[in-house]
Amino acid sequence: MGELFSYVWLIPLGYLVGAYGTLIGAGGGFILVPILLLLYPQESPSIVACISLAVVFFNAASGSVAYARQGRIDYRAAIIFSLAAIPGSAAGAMTTGLVPRRLFDALLGTLMLALAAYLTLNPRSETSTPDSPGRNHAEQPDTDVPPLPQDHRRTYSLGAFLSLCVGYVAALLGIGGGIIHVPILARVLKYPVHTATATSHLILAMMALAGTVVHISNGSFQHGWRRTVALSIGVVLGAQAGAWLSTRIHGRWILRGLAIGLLALGVRLLSLSLGS
Repeated sequence: MGELFSYVWLIPLGYLVGAYGTLIGAGGGFILVPILLLLYPQESPSIVACISLAVVFFNAASGSVAYARQGRIDYRAAIIFSLAAIPGSAAGAMTTGLVPRRLFDALLGTLMLALAAYLTLNPRSETSTPDSPGRNHAEQPDTDVPPLPQDHRRTYSLGAFLSLCVGYVAALLGIGGGIIHVPILARVLKYPVHTATATSHLILAMMALAGTVVHISNGSFQHGWRRTVALSIGVVLGAQAGAWLSTRIHGRWILRGLAIGLLALGVRLLSLSLGS
């Protein structure tokens, strides 16, 4: 009974991670990895990363279904960026086992603080601009995905290169990559935030699946599949709630919520890495 409870309580945790992760388009891996590091201090980075990536896949797949119903995904961009990210994701998953636990904590904490600082220090309006892919889309998130700017080839080329880099870092740290992809889509490629979060989720699902397959082939799931199942049940349900909430919250608040979460968890991880 005690062993069963040790897994069952992970379901509500997964629900909260899934709801918040889908709301901000990040998949929840950036929340789940630090929590797993705190709950299981003796586990290796490879086990923590493989559990998180698998859970992120189920979360992102569930959220993508909800976003597809709302008509908010740019499928062409999602496919192009996913194809670019998958090789990086596979390489990152193969590298995780080479990183010591203390260095793993420090890398993840530093990345989170850097992203939080970027979002905080660049408080541009998160609604569409005349140069962004569509006007007033942030205020009408359920409309069809608007077209890209005229220079769409540069947008796709730059997005593909950045996605390759994101795929590597995300799989290495087990975070899925949504916390990086959303700022890239919204700030660098000028997507409206609501389109960025939805498109990021579909990219995230494909990236996480590729990284999970590599971890399975490496044997990393031998000690983590039960926790993965329990967390995945929760995130699948939570993702639907997060997608519903995202249509009722302005894009500016979505990115602010992302920055706050990154800051808090980044500080905690760095403190652990320095104190261990």
